[in-house]
Amino acid sequence: MARVDYRKQTVLVTGASSGIGLEFSRRLAALGSSLVLVARRESRLLELAEELRAAYGATVHVVPADLAVPGTGGRLAAEVTRLGVTVTSVVNNAGFATTGPFHDEELERLHQEIAVDITAVVDLCRAYIGPLRARGDGFLVNVASVAAYQSTPHLAVYGAAKAFVLSFTEALWVESGGTGLRVMALCPGATRTEFFDVAGGEGARGVRLYTADQVVTTALRALDRERTPPSVVVGRVNRLLVFLSRHFASRSLVARVAGRMVASD
Repeated sequence: MARVDYRKQTVLVTGASSGIGLEFSRRLAALGSSLVLVARRESRLLELAEELRAAYGATVHVVPADLAVPGTGGRLAAEVTRLGVTVTSVVNNAGFATTGPFHDEELERLHQEIAVDITAVVDLCRAYIGPLRARGDGFLVNVASVAAYQSTPHLAVYGAAKAFVLSFTEALWVESGGTGLRVMALCPGATRTEFFDVAGGEGARGVRLYTADQVVTTALRALDRERTPPSVVVGRVNRLLVFLSRHFASRSLVARVAGRMVASD
């Protein structure tokens, strides 16, 4: 398969106002892509759009949306169509976590977490995968997490949501084989973003924090492989830990260790 021609892509990026989504937007604009930027904070999106237009001459559309509101994924796709924009690639990056014992969590906040981390991903994949498969030269990246590979006490819903994203995306990778569409789950570990401001805490104690630049570099390199993998884990240490946890430790042991690491923060 030929490398991605980013100059021919119009990429919809959710969660584009900060962190990994912001870095995806900058890197894709630098590579010549047009962009549809999606996030709750319109002011940040407008500032980013101006930055990308000035720095790279990029074509940028701003579509503010709160993916925690039921049905927003479908309405977002409809709004993009109304604007006359043809999306050729998608980065489903938006997501957040709640942290703490499950029995102490607010149910409404958990519903919002599921809406953003799972429902919006499914809605946007369903809206765009048909046209993306038919076009056959773009990509669909769903951002999961290393938390997808084991249960994560104190991040119970988040870990389960990312396990869904990983499994779902790998299934779409198989279904899209031979179409030219690159489908991939991106699995970062702890990353220096606003994630922990929302979830609470500084991150699991003793865990290396990667940068958004490292995460996006890993994603772009994987997309440009002759055969894009169904999923990619960011960082050699994370890849080793995932391998060891899947092949040399029981699920109960891995869950206990993960729980201690999160709870110790």
